[in-house]
Amino acid sequence: MPKRHHAEEEEHVSNASSKRAKTVDSDEEDDSEEAPQTQTRTKRERAAAKKGKGRATAESSDEDNSEEEEGEETSEQQQLEDDEEFERRWGAKLRAQLENKKNVQGTVADHGIIEYIEMCQFMCHKFLKFIFGPQINFIIGHNGSGKSAVLSAITVALGGKATSTGRGTGLKSFIREGQHTAEVTIHIKNQGEEAYKPKEYGKTIVITRRFGKDGNSSWKIKSKDGKVISTKKDELSAICDHMNIQVDNPMNVLTQDAARQFLSASVPQDKYKFFLRGTQLTQLSEEYDLCLTNINQTAKLLSVKKEALPDLKARLREVTARYEEAAKAREQKKKADDLKKEMAWSHVAAKEEEMENKLNEVAKLSRRLPKIEESLKEAEAAFQVATDQVKEFEASVNEMGDVKDLDNQKNDIQARMRERKKQLVDLNNDLKQMNASLTGINNQIEDLSKQIADESRRMAQHSQAKHEETQRRIEECRTEVSQYEKRIDEIIHQRKDFSVQADGIRETGQRADDAIKAVQNNIDNCDRMIENAKQAEKDALVPYGRNLKQVMENINRMKWHGDVPLGPLGTYVKARDPRTWGDLLRNQLVGYLTAFAVTDARDRDALKKLLVQSGNSNHLILIYEKDLFDYRHGEPPQEFLTVLRALEISDPYVTRILINQMHIESQVLAHTRKEGQQLLERLRGGSAWTLDNFNVRVYPEGGVHSGGLNIRRLNDATSLLLTGRNSTMDIKHYQEEKARHESEWSTKSAEVNTLKGQYHSLRKTIDQLNNEETQVQSRCRAARHRLNALVTEANEDMPVGLAGLEAAKEEAEAEKNNIINQFAAVQQQKVTLDEAQRACQLELNGIKAQIQEFDTSRTAKRKQIEDAVEARMNAQKNMKYYEDKYQSEKKKVEAVEQTAKVLQEEYANWRDKALEYCEQVHKPRKLEEVKRLLDSVQKALKEREKHHGASVEEMAKEVNKAQENLDKAEKELKQMSKLNKALKASLFVRLARWQEFRRHIALRCKHVFQYHLSNRGYYGKILFNHVAGTLQLRVQTDDQLQTQGTRDKDPRSLSGGEKSFSTICLLLSLWDSIGCPLRCLDEFDVFMDAVNRRISMKMMIDTANTSDKKQYILITPQDMTNVAFGPTVKVLRMTDPERGNGTLPFASASG
Repeated sequence: MPKRHHAEEEEHVSNASSKRAKTVDSDEEDDSEEAPQTQTRTKRERAAAKKGKGRATAESSDEDNSEEEEGEETSEQQQLEDDEEFERRWGAKLRAQLENKKNVQGTVADHGIIEYIEMCQFMCHKFLKFIFGPQINFIIGHNGSGKSAVLSAITVALGGKATSTGRGTGLKSFIREGQHTAEVTIHIKNQGEEAYKPKEYGKTIVITRRFGKDGNSSWKIKSKDGKVISTKKDELSAICDHMNIQVDNPMNVLTQDAARQFLSASVPQDKYKFFLRGTQLTQLSEEYDLCLTNINQTAKLLSVKKEALPDLKARLREVTARYEEAAKAREQKKKADDLKKEMAWSHVAAKEEEMENKLNEVAKLSRRLPKIEESLKEAEAAFQVATDQVKEFEASVNEMGDVKDLDNQKNDIQARMRERKKQLVDLNNDLKQMNASLTGINNQIEDLSKQIADESRRMAQHSQAKHEETQRRIEECRTEVSQYEKRIDEIIHQRKDFSVQADGIRETGQRADDAIKAVQNNIDNCDRMIENAKQAEKDALVPYGRNLKQVMENINRMKWHGDVPLGPLGTYVKARDPRTWGDLLRNQLVGYLTAFAVTDARDRDALKKLLVQSGNSNHLILIYEKDLFDYRHGEPPQEFLTVLRALEISDPYVTRILINQMHIESQVLAHTRKEGQQLLERLRGGSAWTLDNFNVRVYPEGGVHSGGLNIRRLNDATSLLLTGRNSTMDIKHYQEEKARHESEWSTKSAEVNTLKGQYHSLRKTIDQLNNEETQVQSRCRAARHRLNALVTEANEDMPVGLAGLEAAKEEAEAEKNNIINQFAAVQQQKVTLDEAQRACQLELNGIKAQIQEFDTSRTAKRKQIEDAVEARMNAQKNMKYYEDKYQSEKKKVEAVEQTAKVLQEEYANWRDKALEYCEQVHKPRKLEEVKRLLDSVQKALKEREKHHGASVEEMAKEVNKAQENLDKAEKELKQMSKLNKALKASLFVRLARWQEFRRHIALRCKHVFQYHLSNRGYYGKILFNHVAGTLQLRVQTDDQLQTQGTRDKDPRSLSGGEKSFSTICLLLSLWDSIGCPLRCLDEFDVFMDAVNRRISMKMMIDTANTSDKKQYILITPQDMTNVAFGPTVKVLRMTDPERGNGTLPFASASG
């Protein structure tokens, strides 16, 4: 329980009467000013203390009655003298303290006071609740309104006895008539440094007690928010003890009957008993009495034990004499003991010989294991070499791919060639037919020309002039048509040229648009990288994933089966030359730079879950062993740059993880593919990464393979890895990159705009040519129409025969021209097909060569794989043979070792037991010989035992047991006597301290009583007689000063108001001496007149205001309208309950 902190020095004295007064050795009492008086206690003072308590009797029961009476008279006289001396010594200081306290305002208690009470179906109330003030509370109302039920409810709720309320013999009597259950709820303040379990209860402890007619009763102790913390009364007792609430103390909760009894008590002994009970000195006295009774009982038991010592000594002398009579038997017994000792060590020697033989067998078998293990390692190495070769050859075959694509290409080419061959045959047939047709048409035209010439000569003389005019017009039309057709051809060619130019510009513009998009992506990427760099400036783990700072905190906080996970691995890796190799290394190692590694596979799932929750589901989790193996044998000479040599790794385990995963110790770096191949050929095999993005591999047995690296465009924060720059430099770098790309974007945009202008200009020209073509085509059709009309007119003018010949000739010539055109077209198709056929043949020959080369290479590689697989199978058989042999031999060794271990343990156990039994016997005789001699001696001992009736061992045990019993009894008697004496001395110290408490409380009570009487103008005093156990009041009123002088009045001669006022003064003086934070008083002014009541009320309010951390609940049936209240006073006014329906309205007012 925490120590209390009091505002005033005198609070120590008042609190000394509480339960804590039992711990008299506490720091508070040792530091008090009264402590020096307890340092020197005379025998006379101890006797006075015992007599003053009235319970501690004299130590010796042999003193006669006269001596007791004389001692009592002397003790009583000395007690009175000591009390007077004590009052003279401390009275002035106490009065000064009271004067200083008058103007000091008391503080509000942080805990232990009642904030709220609620009653349901309790006594005459159906439902009633009050909110109490922290210092002074007056509950007023007419008689019968149920005011006293509040104090009964407080007593019941805090675990007090029902009989102490004076309102019933049990809980059943508190249940409202006609109801089966009642419930009382109290809220207790729980704040400040000394709050009771503040984390569980909060600032208020809610206590609810429910009880019924059937006798059941239950508690619910809840926190401020209504959560039930406990239902046990022990918890309630702990709360009350912690807060020093003494609900059964009649001074704390003074009920109506107790108040009436206190006011009317006229017997000084009753007042004194009430004083002791209220200040809890009675409880201490009873406990000290119990202690003294136990000490006296213990002393009697020790006296009985002391009387048993002579019998134990006599028994020891008896068995010792009997044992000494067997002297000769002891000599034989000694010889037998020596033989037993030798036999024990004979057993140990035999076991040692057996153990050494087995250890030699272990050593012999163990020497065979290293040879087998060496053979096994060689077989495993051969198997690993063969396995690597198989993997290497299989990887080489897989990298070759298959010939399916080549076969498909070959089949496709052959199909196209067959189709073209068929087309060529058809074209040749067409050409033959065209030649035959052309020859026939030429002969036909020649015949028609001769016929027309002959017919024309005959007709020339008849219509020469008209015919010439018609022919002239026909020629003009033909010339016009020819010009139009020529222009149309020119337009077509021009449009074709412009279209080609436009298409070229459009393609160029499309490429420019794509370039702009790429530049814009670069600009966006720079923005992202600038933002990532800014985040990395705040959090260095940003390049390695999302929310990794929180992930690392969780990793360090969690418990793992193995070591704390290692990672991200990239935090331990730097590039030595980031400008040259940073991009290449970052691209190839990025998956491992962001990876984590664990030493125990059981930690993988927990770490994976943590990474997934943080948005890093793609991060690798590797499992590694903490093995710092030597990797130097796998490195090339120093002149070759490897990935390991291009990196600076600060953690040795990260180095070995990357070696196991990526072979960075042997992975060569080169600037070009050619350089990489040359370096690997010098090394006679290996793998290399090149800056021109090739992965080059040279095989030891010959052969080179190179393929493109898997280049991934890194646009996220991982691009900040292995740059060799810090966050500030990264921001500057990407800002410069962004400026460069923005300049490029501006240039590309201008270029696109120019191309768009050119393209639109060409399209406009093409549209103009299309319009012109339409117009020329229209004119050409009109010219052809006129030409046909003139030809028709000329034909009509000709004779029928000549016209028919001309028509036939023209038709034949038209057919001839058609055949010529078709011949040229077919001939051109044939040339095209021939060229395509030749190209396909060349391509087919190349594919066939590739297929042949692929089949040859794959056959060779498959043969290598078969040879390597066969070698691996042989190596595996050897490895299996040596593994089985090693395991078999190992099991033999383990079995023999286990047997040897058991023998060693048995030997050690036997040796230890032998050493416990006796000292070592060097070079003992054989076990059989020792056993024969021992049997002979034991036989002689048995004969002697028959004579004595007991064996030497039994007699020795009796002697040892008798000595042990005597020693044990003497030791226990000595220890218990010492302890009892210490307890008795401690009790005397406590009795003396109890005497000091009583004197302090009594002295304070006297002065506080006088101080309160002076408020009415009275003078009085309290007369304590601690020997006789009486408390008397002497009061001198103001009228006595005028009529009777200085003569004091006995309280019985006072008026009712004077007696009540005097008793209130006594009660306040007693309250000042107790430490409970709660003060409850019922109907304190029942016998007072108006003047005494007003003064008593003011006096009680003033006392409460100066009291530190105390709460007062005062009940009165009188009206308080004429009393002036301060801010610390709260008045709770009750109206008469309606007994018919049990409803009780109430109102509260604060003064």
